[in-house]
Amino acid sequence: MTDDHVNEEVQAETVETSAIQDESTESSAPTQTTEEFLENFDWVSYEEAAETVDEAKYKEFEKLVQDNFVDTQQTDVIKGTVTHMTDREAIIDINAKSEGVISLNEFRYNPDLKVGDIVEVIVDIREDKTGQLVLSHRKARVIMAWDRVNEAHDKNEVVTGFVKCRTKGGMIVDVFGIEAFLPGSQIDVKPIRDYDQYVNKNMEFKIVKINHEFKNVVVSHKALIEADIEEQKKEIIGQLEKGQVLEGTVKNITSYGVFIDLGGVDGLVHITDLSWNRINHPGEILELDQKLNVVILDFDDDKSRIQLGVKQLSQHPWEALSEDLKEGDVVDGKVAVIADYGAFVEVAPGVEGLVHVSEMSWSTHMRSAQDFVKVGDEVKVSILSLDREERKMSLGMKQLSTDPWTDITTKYPVGSKHKGVIRNFTNFGVFVELEEGIDGLIYISDLSWTKKVKHPSEVVTVGQELEVIVLELDVDGRKLSLGHKQIQDNPWDKYSKEFSEGTTLTSTIEEIVDKGATVVLNEDITAFVPNRHLEKEDGNKLKKGDTAEFKVIEFNKDYKRVVLSHSAVFKAMEQENVKKAVKKASKNEVSTLGDLDALANLKKKMNEEEKG
Repeated sequence: MTDDHVNEEVQAETVETSAIQDESTESSAPTQTTEEFLENFDWVSYEEAAETVDEAKYKEFEKLVQDNFVDTQQTDVIKGTVTHMTDREAIIDINAKSEGVISLNEFRYNPDLKVGDIVEVIVDIREDKTGQLVLSHRKARVIMAWDRVNEAHDKNEVVTGFVKCRTKGGMIVDVFGIEAFLPGSQIDVKPIRDYDQYVNKNMEFKIVKINHEFKNVVVSHKALIEADIEEQKKEIIGQLEKGQVLEGTVKNITSYGVFIDLGGVDGLVHITDLSWNRINHPGEILELDQKLNVVILDFDDDKSRIQLGVKQLSQHPWEALSEDLKEGDVVDGKVAVIADYGAFVEVAPGVEGLVHVSEMSWSTHMRSAQDFVKVGDEVKVSILSLDREERKMSLGMKQLSTDPWTDITTKYPVGSKHKGVIRNFTNFGVFVELEEGIDGLIYISDLSWTKKVKHPSEVVTVGQELEVIVLELDVDGRKLSLGHKQIQDNPWDKYSKEFSEGTTLTSTIEEIVDKGATVVLNEDITAFVPNRHLEKEDGNKLKKGDTAEFKVIEFNKDYKRVVLSHSAVFKAMEQENVKKAVKKASKNEVSTLGDLDALANLKKKMNEEEKG
């Protein structure tokens, strides 16, 4: 037997012995029923061909994953750590399979962001086209913002916000990721002129109003400043006294005055208390942020309204007025204000006098001061009156020219003829200006020889040039009586011969009027015919347009009246015929009683008509 064969037999015996030992071991173990075996059998491991895992170790592993890894499928706000930063992006580690990326634009409110900072994020995109996890810090802040905003408002906390941009009426501020409104009036205690200086800056605010319905938040920076100066304000108010001089800063300029900041307390300097000189707007002498001394003039009981003055700190201009200045002096001045009644002229800084409109010209014709001067004009004036105690001064301009009434008797003697301009009407006449300062009156009765003028406007107009003659001159009373009709001879002197009583003429009825008719004799005379004198020989009456013979029965030069009669013409002829018949009868010695009676009756009738 070879050695190889011996070794094979030995190995076979060994295997066999091992099998017998295994059987012996199994037989020594507790027996198990089929039901128990099936109940306790690990079917999962059998199906997956996996080894059985200890349950405790499995739970431990599950907890470890839950504590250290983020489920990117959820949308909850999570915290991440900034691990790296580029020019555009921040790399955030949220313990996921991969790190996420956030644009630095979402951190504009926090320019101090650095590696290692903990930030709130939310998974925006699990995997973009490049396989990158995309996170959002802005959305995470919005989700958490309202809780933080409400908490800050309830606790009256100071919050930090990032001023994003300007808007109408204020600024837009990023607070915890929410866009809040900062009104312009809530930026500072003083008016803001340059809003752009606050853009892209972090500032502290207080949340003053929240509208949950419209998701609106209003913040204030002014509230923080007011809180800081409140104590200072109380201290200043407590020390205020009338007459106290303080330094202040021009806070606001209005048309009616200037608001001065006294260090947390505001006071008003009215425009009239800014300067002794007359000014139209405070901006002429002051500018914003200018520092100046003011004096406290008055304040209310709680010192919330403080009246300040500036001009009171300097000497009153009247006190500085030269003692040499007196009435009658001629000084240079500048027109400061124009009123209806005159102009105020500044003759020295802060010293004004009134030039009444009546003292601007020798003319008695009333005009407006604007006809002579305008604001800013430099003029020479004469001091008419000066009251230093009352601080009043009357000035004149016409006194610098010669009074036209000085040589009035030479220039305008009685009977002299001139040309003037009609300035205005009255019910009793017209005023005519012969030259500047020389006006005369033409009574309505002196306008025309022939026309019965009820109002001057019937024959003349304002501004019309008119030839006049001087009728009367009162030098002391500065009155000049003029006439216009006297330029020509009185035509009634000529007409008294042409239309004397008894004159017979032929004319036409112009108009039928009340109680008679009118007849135009010429351009100057319109005669009147009474109703009873319109009767014709046949018993009818003359009508408009009828031409007939008339007899002048009245001519009155003083009253400019001419009365005509048509019936008197044929009655005169009838009377003449009767006279002729009587004369003829007497010659023929008519003795018949009937003829005598007829003639007597006719004569009686004619006598009665003449008397009537």
